[in-house]
Amino acid sequence: MSKYQISPSSLLVLTSDFGDHDVYVGVIKGVIAQINPLLSVVDLTHQIPPQNLAAARFCLMNAYPYFPVGTVHMAVIDPGVGSKRRAIAVELAQGFLVGPDNGIFSGVLSQSPAVTAVELTNPHYWRTPEPSNTFHGRDIFAPVAAHLASGVPITELGQEINPETLIQLNIGECIQTNTGVTGCIQYIDYFGNLVSNIPEMYVQGKTWCVQAAGLSIPGCATYSDVKVGEVAALVGSHGWVEIAINGGNAHSQLQINLQDALQVLFLEKNQTTEN
Repeated sequence: MSKYQISPSSLLVLTSDFGDHDVYVGVIKGVIAQINPLLSVVDLTHQIPPQNLAAARFCLMNAYPYFPVGTVHMAVIDPGVGSKRRAIAVELAQGFLVGPDNGIFSGVLSQSPAVTAVELTNPHYWRTPEPSNTFHGRDIFAPVAAHLASGVPITELGQEINPETLIQLNIGECIQTNTGVTGCIQYIDYFGNLVSNIPEMYVQGKTWCVQAAGLSIPGCATYSDVKVGEVAALVGSHGWVEIAINGGNAHSQLQINLQDALQVLFLEKNQTTEN
């Protein structure tokens, strides 16, 4: 029987680059269950490309608004594990973040500013006071997240730090110009769709195209607005302008990669684009 009282908002969401081949995810869930087996645990994804901080940032930023108030998100994409990078917990208006201070939370924090941030310096809430140098997910982040989701105040977990000192991940700027918007690719999804850092608000109500890799790609509403095998630019369900190929993989076919530049151009109603 858990020593904690469970409320409807006692939800713990896991994100990592551990994959499903090894035991790492199962071990983390075991540690959480040892602390509080009554917690509801959701796997957001464990398929973040290994050590890909930008992908983790994007996935967390876009998933965070869909969870209930009070949800604790534990994310472990941690190429600096065992180094001097800080282990942190952050309180937001709608929930909490637990993980390494390496920029993976900077997307969420750009939309939901931190209320309180702490460095995880209190070993009472770790699995062991002598954690592994290579598996802080098991020994620090999972137990801390379980205690936090069970009602332990965030200020009990360690020393308070200035939220402004949290690491920001630089993915490139989105800049409005006289003729459109410049940006870059911030994420590549499972289907090979190339998601930019240009939000929907810039193209709403406009006729537009995307210029990238020597192509001029017409803006449209759905993938099926172009023929199978053709390139399209549209706003995905995540709210960002993306480049896709109907029935194909834009990443492999166009050879456009993370942080590659692109430009949205605004067109007159009667203008067309040429590839």
